[in-house]
Amino acid sequence: MKKIMVTGALGQIGTELVIKLRGIYGKDNVVATDIRMDKSAAATSGPFETLDVTDGKKMLELAKKYQVDTIMHLAAMLSAVAEAKPLAAWNVNMGGLVNALETAKELGLKLFTPSSIGAFGPSTPKDRTPQVTIERPTTMYGVNKVSGELLCDYYFTKFGVDTRGVRFPGLISYMAPPGGGTTDYAVEIYYDAVEKGRYTSFIDKGTYMDMMYMPDALQAIVQLMEADPARLKYRNAYNITAMSVEPEEIAKEIRHHLPNFKLDYSVDPVRQAIAESWPNSIDDSAAREDWGFKSNYDLEKMTKDMLRKIERKIERKGKLAQ
Repeated sequence: MKKIMVTGALGQIGTELVIKLRGIYGKDNVVATDIRMDKSAAATSGPFETLDVTDGKKMLELAKKYQVDTIMHLAAMLSAVAEAKPLAAWNVNMGGLVNALETAKELGLKLFTPSSIGAFGPSTPKDRTPQVTIERPTTMYGVNKVSGELLCDYYFTKFGVDTRGVRFPGLISYMAPPGGGTTDYAVEIYYDAVEKGRYTSFIDKGTYMDMMYMPDALQAIVQLMEADPARLKYRNAYNITAMSVEPEEIAKEIRHHLPNFKLDYSVDPVRQAIAESWPNSIDDSAAREDWGFKSNYDLEKMTKDMLRKIERKIERKGKLAQ
């Protein structure tokens, strides 16, 4: 990778990925795009263009304008939002991906796009879900992800497009706000712990889901995209994970730092049903074997870092408001 265009650059992953990529490849070599602009570092620290990913013509024009060799296609509607607006989710998630694939095909580009544990469904093995297994999701988001995996495989085998991807677990970050995902509680719980001393979870106790701290996710993207293509057996759907946790375990770890933290529950039936259709834990041995994936953050290390950085972020906001 030498020159990269990122779609959905102001979302949860893109906000931090753009900064990481600019640090590695140079700020002028990473073009951030999103449907709107804001004042974040991702938008202001290097080239930025507004782009609606359903506009394939403009996507192609921007890729040509900046002479990119790689597209990081992150723009998507997440699980809970997609379930509320299924047709819109299909149009954005699949229409945007087709446009990214067509742009990559025409210009001979590498393409990264993430899949998700949302690609799995109730009939998928729940514990240590294998790399190759049943994918019969019951959500529009999941249908989009399975379709995306297959579509990327098709463009690789049919047209030779160098497509790559991972199945992300829930991603936890202190920088970008939650974007309508089922695993968002695992971000919100830390903010409310610092700001309010208590949190009301919309996911029920005992509901295990795979999670990953954002630094591990960003490193996985770069590592996969720099990997020897001859070693990639699964290309567009590598299982990766760092931990399998449920709300009570996160709360217990938070109490090591904030002893008075309280956890309550008001279960959202829609997001709870989505969570229950996903695995309890997944097997990421293929990613470890094929391209050396390794997570660095467990629950203890992540919690310590999250709380410290959220506290600093709130302190900075307070000083700016004075």
